[in-house]
Amino acid sequence: MNKPKRYLVTSALPYANGPIHIGHLAGVYVPADIYVRYLRSKGEDVVFIGGSDEHGVPITIKARKEGVKPQDIVDKYHSIIKKSFEDFGISFDIYSRTTSKIHYKTASDFFKKLYDNNKFIEKTSEQYYDEEAHQFLADRYIVGDCPHCGNGGAYGDQCEKCGSTLSPMELKNPHSAISGSKPTLRETSHWYLPLNEYENFLKEWILENHKEWKANVYGQCKSWLDLGLQPRAVSRDLDWGVPIPVEGAQGKVLYVWFDAPIGYISNTIELLPNDWEKYWKDEDSKLVHFIGKDNIVFHCIVFPSMLKAHGEYILPDNVPANEFLNLEGDKLSTSRNWAVWLHEYLEEFQGKEDVLRYVLCANAPETKDNDFTWKDFQTRNNSELVAVLGNFVNRALVLTAKYFDNKVPEIKTKTDYDNEVISEIPKIKQSIEESLATYRFREALKETMSLARLGNKYLADTEPWKLAATDMERVSTILAISLQICANITIAIEPFMPFTAQKLRKMLNI
Repeated sequence: MNKPKRYLVTSALPYANGPIHIGHLAGVYVPADIYVRYLRSKGEDVVFIGGSDEHGVPITIKARKEGVKPQDIVDKYHSIIKKSFEDFGISFDIYSRTTSKIHYKTASDFFKKLYDNNKFIEKTSEQYYDEEAHQFLADRYIVGDCPHCGNGGAYGDQCEKCGSTLSPMELKNPHSAISGSKPTLRETSHWYLPLNEYENFLKEWILENHKEWKANVYGQCKSWLDLGLQPRAVSRDLDWGVPIPVEGAQGKVLYVWFDAPIGYISNTIELLPNDWEKYWKDEDSKLVHFIGKDNIVFHCIVFPSMLKAHGEYILPDNVPANEFLNLEGDKLSTSRNWAVWLHEYLEEFQGKEDVLRYVLCANAPETKDNDFTWKDFQTRNNSELVAVLGNFVNRALVLTAKYFDNKVPEIKTKTDYDNEVISEIPKIKQSIEESLATYRFREALKETMSLARLGNKYLADTEPWKLAATDMERVSTILAISLQICANITIAIEPFMPFTAQKLRKMLNI
């Protein structure tokens, strides 16, 4: 594609049944924010869309356990998540939610257009029904004995003891998690998106036209397409979600996988009611989805098929998904409370937002799963942020204050070495930009730090504090060049460490 006129950047909608942890940040939100801040610094037209995903069975289960309504659960976590993102400097243009009126209308209209254009197939099947609770049971509401390991608390979709993927019909002695009664089988009809009909389109669009996608993303898409796609239900029997806008569909809502990505569209409409279409429907717009690897199939295969079926929307240009971040060698787990929660980090490490942003980017699981350890966090803070970045800026400013009363000195005469150092700056800038534009954020951060390393080496080699007694002209030149490097650092680090960049600009009075 030619240079885009505008960018539409989305980040996965976090599920509003718990707070945000460092795995979410490293996988999705820090890279997305770095990319958006980079585009803004270049003066590009970009909107950054976020929001909470608030429907689905896990939320109804949590609400039932706590004796509250699903809306109470999502209200609680939406506000915790939204505030955490704001305090951490994730610079969304909008952070909305899928329980908004605009979202209900947008998702309903999207479904209705596909329904009216015969893009769905309707299938009838038998599903478990709770006679006492008078409702069909989602897979998670059916509990029984695992056919593989005998675990008595297996769910209708998975046994958490042996890890087997299950269907409700495989469970032995099934009972309802709502009433405890034995469920009966009843017929129910649902609409399905026939993904198999989009296979050829997807093979050409991804496998032929997007070979530049990250290897982990391309590989996962290829393996799914090689196995063959199956129709996927877009509706389910539940009382929590966007109601199906079709006569005779009482008690049915949009499946959360179908309604959640439409949240990107509804949140854009909420932000730009008069201008949203140019971001979503104009071929000059570039759509980029930031997600974790567990969402690759939805964003590369399912959502593009929905957009293709609709016919009016552009398709994503790139989906730079990351792998997973582990914590101290163990998988992050919400249920086991094995996580570093963002809102708790912000309370306990006040003013240290950028340290976490830096470490999560430096350790980003860009190509394979990576590990977060507190030892590494401490080491990177002390030996990189303090000893390299902080040390250089501090020396340059302290020496300027001492010898030139805080005024920027002039470049008097330059040596070959001065010219060599100055010529490195645009080379580093170009390298940073190339890495950022191609979603290699770890590499871009490394290059950014090389600016500070360049400055440290320059001061160590020239030793202006030793020249002050005999050659103030030389000192003037050295510190003027050092301050130029500092000024360039404030621009280069802004996408990665916005709070630090702001402090530096204040110190430098720029």
